[in-house]
Amino acid sequence: MSGKISKTAAKVTKKTAAKPDTAEPTLLSSGNPQIPKGYGDAPVQAYIAAMPGWKSDVGRRLDALITRTVPDVHKAVKWNSPLYGMEGQGWFLGVHCFAKYIKIAFFRGTSLSPVPPGESKQKEVRYFHIHEENRLDEAQLAAWVEQASQLPGERM
Repeated sequence: MSGKISKTAAKVTKKTAAKPDTAEPTLLSSGNPQIPKGYGDAPVQAYIAAMPGWKSDVGRRLDALITRTVPDVHKAVKWNSPLYGMEGQGWFLGVHCFAKYIKIAFFRGTSLSPVPPGESKQKEVRYFHIHEENRLDEAQLAAWVEQASQLPGERM
């Protein structure tokens, strides 16, 4: 051969070439950032930074409130959602972006007082939705976070 690459080899090389890294994570159709699974604060901060528009500011406020309320909280991103939990006890809360709101899932929400308003198909899970026009009741959120952190968590 005279140093030429066959058309088939050129196609394979072109198809399998690594895509360049982009500064922005992909947003799924619902507006949720696609962040690789990871444990610790770094993947959660990457998720928050990738939250679109007004949601990123709310995400920073939520993360700060959770960390302030439960200083020894453990963090992870799984299934494109930040999770918060206690070491050895599982996850008590998850966050997920949707096109028009942020959903906070309290995995033992029916045990909280007052019970968060959003119902779930899962027996114990309750949701709290945050829309752009909502004013956050940080005192209520902190109370729910504190209560949730003291309950048995979910193993995921």
